[in-house]
Parts: sequence; structure tokens; C-alpha cells
Amino acid sequence: MLMLEKRPQPSKAWTLAAPLLAVVLTMICGGLLFAALGKAPIETIRTIFFDPLFSEFAWFYRPQLLIKGAPLALIAIGLSFGFRAGIWNIGAEGQYIVGAICGAAVGLAFYPTESFLIFPLMVIAGVLGGTLWALIPGILKVKFDTNEILVSLMLVYVAEQLLASMALGALRNPDGMGFPGSRNLAKYDSASSWISENAGMHWGVVAAMIAVIFAYVTLSRHQFGFNVRLAGQSPRAARFAGVNPKLLVLVCMGISGGLAGAAGLFEVAGPAGQISIDFNVGYGFTAIIVAFLGRLHPIGILLAAGLMALTYIGGEIAQSNLGLPGAAIQLMQGMLLFFLLMVDVLTNYRLRFGKGATI
Repeated sequence: MLMLEKRPQPSKAWTLAAPLLAVVLTMICGGLLFAALGKAPIETIRTIFFDPLFSEFAWFYRPQLLIKGAPLALIAIGLSFGFRAGIWNIGAEGQYIVGAICGAAVGLAFYPTESFLIFPLMVIAGVLGGTLWALIPGILKVKFDTNEILVSLMLVYVAEQLLASMALGALRNPDGMGFPGSRNLAKYDSASSWISENAGMHWGVVAAMIAVIFAYVTLSRHQFGFNVRLAGQSPRAARFAGVNPKLLVLVCMGISGGLAGAAGLFEVAGPAGQISIDFNVGYGFTAIIVAFLGRLHPIGILLAAGLMALTYIGGEIAQSNLGLPGAAIQLMQGMLLFFLLMVDVLTNYRLRFGKGATI
């Protein structure tokens, strides 16, 4: 008889192996999905996971890993603080949008003035915008005990409507002949986040690396990191240790919102270039997968962001070269989270085969 029994302590081996096994299972099931769609599974998997790195055009695709991976890493690092503490901010997409709107609004307000102060002001505005948007569900949870999952998620749809309103109204390019969308900030030197466009380097990449280092030091070496981990593992023990749960909710929501807002600002001032109706491409939701695939560890998140960026770029190649539907790529990305959660059960539980071997 197959039995599932709780481990005395979480398995370190399965903690490390679960993400790798989830990726392998995703490749296998993704291959079956592609075969069902009439595509050659091995060729499609190779196109998605290997061509961006090793094909003859890899010189063009590799910089895209930085462009796609930076916002994912930045947002996921912020989410990891809350997730570790048991605070579930699912609305990073909305915070990403609002950060982009606020940062872009500051840059456009100064157009065409040239000053080295404009971009730092845009960064501050983007961070504040994302932070304040994230604090809405945080304050409601603290004051009225609302569910932060529901509130933060519903605010994404509000942010999307606000984005459309800005693209069609207040931030629309007055020289754009009536078309929706703002001026191109990437071509406004004082507002551009590009460092080297050919290399895929912009200030969002730098911010993501700083965030990884900050998160690693904070979570492993600082009292606040200890409080976050303790609140997530044992809320009762955290209260006895003097941790203020309400303050922790606000701080963690503020950090995640601020980093998501910064990601939005760096994106709108660089790769995206402008506020448009379709500015948001789902980075805030994909970052949830990145956070869990990286085991909520800063280094793991950095690697997971690179892997997810690879699926974005490889998916685009597969769509153009093999005619693969975009929805199939999104489904494969969702499989990563599904298989990770499924395999992750073995971190805290083990399978026992009757009275014999265990896994």
C-alpha cells in the first residue's frame, strides 16, 4: 500500500531537487502538449530552451535574457519577503503598472528639459507609486482583516483601467496624431533607463542585482529577515518574540510594491519605451512562479528569472519559426508552478511503500 507520511524534518535533498524535477516534468508534459498540437516535441523543446542560448542567432537573443529577466527578478524578490512571512501579495502586476504610470508621468512632466535629476525623480515616483498601491490591501488587512489575496488581485484590474485611461488621456502624446500612447521615454535621454541597448543593459538589470544582494543579506543576516522567517514558520512564536504582525504586513507589502513599481518604471523608460494600453505583459503574475521556482531564495530567484526569461524568448522563436500558439507557452509556464507545488509535497512528506522503502 502506498502511504504519505509527514517527515520529522523537511528534506533538504527534495528542497533542492524539486525545482529541477519540476523543470524536467514540464519539458516532458510540454512535449506531449506540443505533439497534441501537431508540432515535433523534441524540436519545439530545443527551440524554446536551447536556441536562445546556442543557435546561430544567439548573439541577438542573449541580451533579451537580461531585458526579460530583470523585471521578473525584481518583482519576485519583493514578493518573496511577503511569501516568507505568510503575506500573499498576488497583485504585483497592478503595482508594476502604477509604478510605470507614476514614473512616466514625472518624466513626461519635464519633457523636453535635459537634466541628470529627472531619471532619479522618476525612479522615486515609480517606487512610491508601487508602494502606495500595495499598501491599499495592506492597510485594509491590518484595519479590517480583509483578504490581501483578493484585494491585491482585484486592484490589478483597477490599475489596468487606469493604464488605459492614461494612455488615451493625460499621458497621451500630443504629437501622436490622436493615437493612444505616451511619448517614447527611451528616446528622451534624461528619462531613458538604457545603459547599453545592444547589450540589453538598463538600470533595471542593475537594480535587480542590487535587490538580490539586499534580499540575501537582509534575510540571512538581519533581524528583520529573522522576523520575516519566524512569522512565516510560526506566527504564534513571532508574536511571543515581539514581532508586530500588523507592522510586518505593511512593511512586506510596501517592499514588494516598491520593487514592482521600480520594475514598471525601468520597463517603461527602457524596453517598452512608452505608456500604452498593452504595456503590461504579465510580469507581475509570472514573477509569482519565479519566486516559488527559486524557493523564495534570492539566488534561486535570480536563476529562476533567467529560466523564465528563456521560456519567453524561446516561446517567441517557436511562435515565429514553428507556428506554436502563444497560449501553449503560457500553459507551459503554468505547468512549472503546478509541478513544483506537486513535487514540493515530498519536501515535507514522504511516500512509504507498505512497510518497506520510502521516498
